[in-house]
Amino acid sequence: MKFTLPELKFDTGALEPYIDKVTMEIHHQKHHGTYISNLNAALEGEETFSDWSIEKLLSHLDQIPEAKRAAVRNNGGGHYNHTLFWESLVPADRSKEMSEGFKAKLESAFGSVEAFKSAFKDAALKRFGSGWAWLVLDHETLKIVSTPNQDAPISDGLKELLGIDVWEHAYYLNYQNKRADYIDAFWHVVNWEVVESRL
Repeated sequence: MKFTLPELKFDTGALEPYIDKVTMEIHHQKHHGTYISNLNAALEGEETFSDWSIEKLLSHLDQIPEAKRAAVRNNGGGHYNHTLFWESLVPADRSKEMSEGFKAKLESAFGSVEAFKSAFKDAALKRFGSGWAWLVLDHETLKIVSTPNQDAPISDGLKELLGIDVWEHAYYLNYQNKRADYIDAFWHVVNWEVVESRL
């Protein structure tokens, strides 16, 4: 199958002032678009994988020919991670509080919602260079992990619930080197309904 760029469910300026319009346009159209183009190019002529979903590709990287495996991991991960990221965002004026049930799950796993946010922020800040921080489900256990570059937790058998992109292209125009400020702003535009639906 040919992978395509998913449409955003909001205008590129709708996340301001937390994520600016220009960053969203470049991030979505250029960065994500390039991952898709490169992924499609890597799979060109590989009929075995023509009907595989992105989830299946990333869950079975060992079945991808070695000469193409890195391109599929990097660009397929870029497509998958960004798709999850866009779906996890919502304009602040449409954002809803997390449900009591989900809050209870976070409290059980991390002690409190604030402790979860602190641990998530810590993972995002400590990701050296480019990568992601994630809230994942490991079987029945909620965990926070960090991945380099565009590696996706699904490749390690984990289910992604929420991820934050800490590549500099995700925040540098607005926040420069202040990654911590970007992470703090992120909480204003998290779509908790979508995050909870992934459980």
